Amino acid sequence: MKHFLYMFLLSLTGAITIFDFNTDSDMSAWRVVDDIVMGGRSDGSLTLNDQGHAVFKGHVSLENNGGFSSIRYPFQMIKTEEFSRVILRVKGDGKRYQFRVKDRQNTYYSYIHYFETSGEWEEISIPLKDMYPSFRGRKLGIPNFDKTAIEEIGILIANYKEQDFELWIDKISLQ
Repeated sequence: MKHFLYMFLLSLTGAITIFDFNTDSDMSAWRVVDDIVMGGRSDGSLTLNDQGHAVFKGHVSLENNGGFSSIRYPFQMIKTEEFSRVILRVKGDGKRYQFRVKDRQNTYYSYIHYFETSGEWEEISIPLKDMYPSFRGRKLGIPNFDKTAIEEIGILIANYKEQDFELWIDKISLQ
């Protein structure tokens, strides 16, 4: 049944929603991963505001070799053959963020693409083919995203400076 619904929605819209914070208030699968996993002191959070948008905010600290905060969302495999891009509807704080995908949840690296925010609501369009493999901030010597599915998405901030941040997220989809 789930596959039928997926194909029906795809045929109607040419897009599939990965997560819409306005219609899905269950954010229990989302998790915050900060640099504390390696001894850092950054502190991020993810909440749902009164307008139905996710708010990813916090403080990035460079103390103790830190420097990042991120959110991750693992899910059941979504086939990507019919799609060429990820669409993010966000309202940022003028800072640069990194969007991340994994073709499998247990893959040690992510495919990444940076995006700038303007302080206004905007749609960010990220071509899947432009997402390059990276692990711990280093580009890997393997091809850009050429997989047929994804099982995890994420957003990370790591701009090599101590800073507060706030990103509102409305919806994430494939098109």
